[in-house]
Amino acid sequence: MPRPIVATIHTAAVQHNLARARQAAQDAKVWAVVKANAYGHGIERVFDALRAADGFALLDLTEAQRVRDLGWRGPILLLEGVFEPRDLELCSRLGLWHAVHCDEQIDWLAAHKTQVPHRVFLKMNSGMNRLGFTPERFRSAWARLNALPQVDEIGFITHFSDADGPRGIGHQLQIFLKATEDLPGERTISNSAATLLRGNDADVRCDWVRAGIVLYGSSPNFPQHGIDHWDIQPTMTLTARVISTQHLQPGDTVGYGSLFTADAPMTIGVVSCGYADGYPRHCGTGTPVLVNGVRTRLVGRVSMDMLAVDLTPVAGAGMGAEVTLWGKASSGALLPIDEVAQAAGTIGYELMCAVAPRVTVVVS
Repeated sequence: MPRPIVATIHTAAVQHNLARARQAAQDAKVWAVVKANAYGHGIERVFDALRAADGFALLDLTEAQRVRDLGWRGPILLLEGVFEPRDLELCSRLGLWHAVHCDEQIDWLAAHKTQVPHRVFLKMNSGMNRLGFTPERFRSAWARLNALPQVDEIGFITHFSDADGPRGIGHQLQIFLKATEDLPGERTISNSAATLLRGNDADVRCDWVRAGIVLYGSSPNFPQHGIDHWDIQPTMTLTARVISTQHLQPGDTVGYGSLFTADAPMTIGVVSCGYADGYPRHCGTGTPVLVNGVRTRLVGRVSMDMLAVDLTPVAGAGMGAEVTLWGKASSGALLPIDEVAQAAGTIGYELMCAVAPRVTVVVS
């Protein structure tokens, strides 16, 4: 039999979360963000569940080709635009919309020979300081694009750095609104956090929202709010099995570095999951885990192929017991991915994207 570790993708949950994002977006259209292979879920696995979106947003031209090959004929947006001039040929062939965030991309468009003008979104650096034109240079960039016969409609895009935090979006929002107030074109400004937290605010409403992490069952502002608060459902479950048990006496240690020492007699289960499967090595003793649907804890250091869990709270658990590393146990018990990510000092996004190719993936 194959090694007992499986990642299960819950497509009904993806559909539910898309509907939840649309509800929060009010009248705006919804980009389903499927970058990083749909946040590690697999574009082909979630495509049917996301068909109700108004468009797909991603980074990679190969992923754009995959979405077209699945039969999607609607809008596809390249969130970082093109990376070299010849990428524009594929944009023309596939009918891709693309962001424009630097002078070089405008230069490439000006030299591009095409019979079908491109649909672009001009990106503003409103304070994130990653990509985009500063407010002082934004209108001159728009004027250059607007003069090009290679460009059809020009939309506007920015990205909030603190939509999930106490600073909020107000400082960037005002910069964006002031710089674009009399320019024609569609706007997209809200990521998952801004959509859920500020979707009812009139000054935040735009033509499109970009639904990313909300689609995949992770809260955009955990630990302030969990997935129950936002009525979103886990879309990925990582499940393994107990492959051995060990009975410890006081003073016995567990794993590399002897980081855990038993202070009483206890039984641990050795589980078929390790950091080579994508489970974070940074997770230490106390990280939550479900065994047969019962919450317990990881003990000791995560190794390449195995980790250990405390079986004390789980009556009768032994060889073959189901271990839910995150997601939904067969009993229905839930372990949100955000809790595991917090224990690892990271976010749910990273755990989803890090599931290793050697892990079997099934779709439910």
